[in-house]
Amino acid sequence: MPKKEKLLLLTLALIQFTHIMDFMIIMPLGRQLMNIFNINPQQFGFIVSSYNITAGVMGFIGAFFIDNFDRKKLLVVCYIGFLAGTFACAFAPDYEFLLLSRVLTGAFGGLLSTLILSIVGDAIPESRRATAMGFVTAGFSLASVFGVPFGNFLATKFNWHAPFLFVGFLGIIISIFAHHAIPTMNAHITAKNQRLSPLAIINNVAKNINQRRALMLMSLLMIGQFTVIPFIAAYMESNVGFTQMEVTYIYLFGGLCTVITSPLIGRMADKIGKKKVFNIFAAMACIPLFLITHMTTIQIWLALLVTSLFFIVVTGRMIPAISMITSTALPKNRGSFMSFNSSVQQLSAGIAAFIGGAIVKEDTGGQLINYSFVGYLAIASSLFAIYAASRIYSVENSYQASNQVRESVSK
Repeated sequence: MPKKEKLLLLTLALIQFTHIMDFMIIMPLGRQLMNIFNINPQQFGFIVSSYNITAGVMGFIGAFFIDNFDRKKLLVVCYIGFLAGTFACAFAPDYEFLLLSRVLTGAFGGLLSTLILSIVGDAIPESRRATAMGFVTAGFSLASVFGVPFGNFLATKFNWHAPFLFVGFLGIIISIFAHHAIPTMNAHITAKNQRLSPLAIINNVAKNINQRRALMLMSLLMIGQFTVIPFIAAYMESNVGFTQMEVTYIYLFGGLCTVITSPLIGRMADKIGKKKVFNIFAAMACIPLFLITHMTTIQIWLALLVTSLFFIVVTGRMIPAISMITSTALPKNRGSFMSFNSSVQQLSAGIAAFIGGAIVKEDTGGQLINYSFVGYLAIASSLFAIYAASRIYSVENSYQASNQVRESVSK
């Protein structure tokens, strides 16, 4: 991989690191926030889902303008807005203010996800894209290995505001680096008189069965994850016997595993086939989904073995899935489609967290109940995702093949 590509991917991975850390650190703080603000699991679930729902709405709106701007400039602007929301979270005095701050952060965070994927799609050839996605996904893993445990440590050592301050100040440094490291990316921009109207953009996606299937795949994957993920930390504390500090081991070991496995899975997907690798990891995900949601008091090392496997397989199926989804759109409208994809991703994650919060209850002893039903829902969604993935195909390969045919005929 050329040095310029590596620098670009490193920068995107760092942005992804702070973005994911901001999103994830709220989850291990679940029990602490429920106690401090005197809120129930449903209200906490809404804190998590509000971020995703807002990100989903902004992703939908972004579809109508994202391809009209230089990707670098828009990325920097959105990152600054994201950091403003993170600082607002850091100074939240009550539940309502925190909720509004998560809404602001999610608004810019949703566009960040879209831009990162669009930049990878535009800058990296399809033949190496899964490898690139694996590298950028390592930012997610790094957020788990370092960000979440360190954030939880700061919350335990000082208070729950501290992790957000850490993300905010780190993000300022990364934004300066991104401004110099990311090149101008405006080759996709078309002339004003050739730009599609919002209705035409929606129409194009609605009529494209391949892209509709890609969006369905993303929705199923989110339901198969975010009905379970927001309550892992609270469940481990309340039902399995973890202390708040021991909860950090879940993200530490799980993230460490995925830092190692994500690039390997990306290269594997490029080498033996994205669909094949996706099917393997999507099927394997059913095992830890069942075990986590049915876990009782067991030795910590056994619980960590299960949660680490969960991190590996869930991340493992997302890498080829995102590569396949990105390849269902051509560069000229990739930003718009990935905005729709981001919207579906975030809305589905938000709805999944809300559904999980509605199903999971707290008994009089402080334990969480009905978590097993959430697991069954996630498993069913994961199995349907395998079928959805089998129905989508890369338009880039078809487009390149058509061009080659036309060139050979013209010669």
